[in-house]
Amino acid sequence: MKTTEHLHDELTKGLGRRHFLRASASATLAALTGAAPRTVWAAERPKATADAMILIWMAGGMAQTETFDPKRYTPFEPGLESNRVLSTFRPIPTALDGVELSEGLPKIGSVLDRGVLIRSYRSGDLGFILHSRHQYHWHTGYAPPLSVAAPHLGAWISKLLGPKNPDMPAFIDIGQNLEIGAESDSLKAFHTAGVLGTEFGPFFIADPNDAAASVRPPEGISPQRFRARYASYRKLAEAGPIGREGATWQRESLLASLENGYRLLTSPAAQAFDLSAEPEANVARYGDSRFGRSCLLARRLVEAGARFVEATTEYIPFRYWDTHENGHTRARGMKETIDGPVSQLILDLEERGLLDRTIVVLASEFGRDMMTEGRPGATVQTQAKVPDRMQELKHYGMHRHFTEASSALVFGGGFRRGLAYGKTADERPCSIVEGEIGIEDLHATLYHALGIAPDDGIVIEQRPFYVTKDGKGRVRRELLEG
Repeated sequence: MKTTEHLHDELTKGLGRRHFLRASASATLAALTGAAPRTVWAAERPKATADAMILIWMAGGMAQTETFDPKRYTPFEPGLESNRVLSTFRPIPTALDGVELSEGLPKIGSVLDRGVLIRSYRSGDLGFILHSRHQYHWHTGYAPPLSVAAPHLGAWISKLLGPKNPDMPAFIDIGQNLEIGAESDSLKAFHTAGVLGTEFGPFFIADPNDAAASVRPPEGISPQRFRARYASYRKLAEAGPIGREGATWQRESLLASLENGYRLLTSPAAQAFDLSAEPEANVARYGDSRFGRSCLLARRLVEAGARFVEATTEYIPFRYWDTHENGHTRARGMKETIDGPVSQLILDLEERGLLDRTIVVLASEFGRDMMTEGRPGATVQTQAKVPDRMQELKHYGMHRHFTEASSALVFGGGFRRGLAYGKTADERPCSIVEGEIGIEDLHATLYHALGIAPDDGIVIEQRPFYVTKDGKGRVRRELLEG
């Protein structure tokens, strides 16, 4: 394993790089000495209504009142009192009677009748607000620090359901560059299979436009030479730290991941990664943005047998949805980026008969507010000061992290169609007043649709570790069909 919760704890406390590297070496060696994790199943397992999931990750903190939960609109004018502003876009109608979205999302609004709009997701109260902690919490269901490395939900799905297509990676991550500077290690902490083993970790594609090259042997290399290279690489892995010092199950998991990668590069399944094979008309519907191509690639991969695909707008501090300044202008650009691709993904899956068996989730780590940072009444240092009166457009918009409410969309895979769930207050702070749902229950409901119980899991270090915290996630059946 490249990281553990011990390492993440060191990161979030802001310790130096040298201390982190010492902790990394120590924690990694400790993790390799344990027995193999043993799968444990709940006494009663649900019947699956889905067999694949696509997570559309709005990394950086998507402002809910500027997207899926619009409030009173106040246009910008110099001298405007900041505390009057709840939404900086007008509301627009959708395919659901009486349900409005924020201006700039008409295409997503047109497919809203195919899924569930959740307006009452509450982020975990983690003591202080950092993207790394909240992204870790959302993706694993566990808040750091922990004594073991919690698996990404894609890794759980890969482990517990197994591959649909043995030549296709079960867990694929598209669009996130993990080398972004100071927060690179924080991102890597939850982009892993944790204690489950290397073979269940993600297959990374940083740029969807390069996807085909990532699953193709180097040009000019004969099949014989490629096989020889692979054999040499296996020997290098066997001579590395895990090969020398790891437990038997760790070595086997590493070699299984290498074998899976080699098999993909020599399989017809690799064609699914080649966007040039897609008809030009279909490509045009997704647009030419990196995010649009990520959504198109996600559809192709699920169609070819991937179990879990994550496509993201990408987390880079102070860019994209991380709107600490120029919130209105940045939100407008992000909505232009996501509106067409997300709606087209839903329509494409529906047209191909895949939506009924594929869950599509759109979510973010937390919401945003102009005036309130974190929990109402909490004392938290803010990264952006909003003046009492706005004189410039850059002050207009949602700039501060807000954990009291955010929005999510869920389509397909046995979830209800045409449901608006939950409610937030119409005045600041726009906290949840009805239907609150946290990560444990949201994950439990997603897993339930896939045939996984909230208390399914593994035994590691002689203790159980579940897919939801303590195995106590509650399935929200009101979100599901039937």
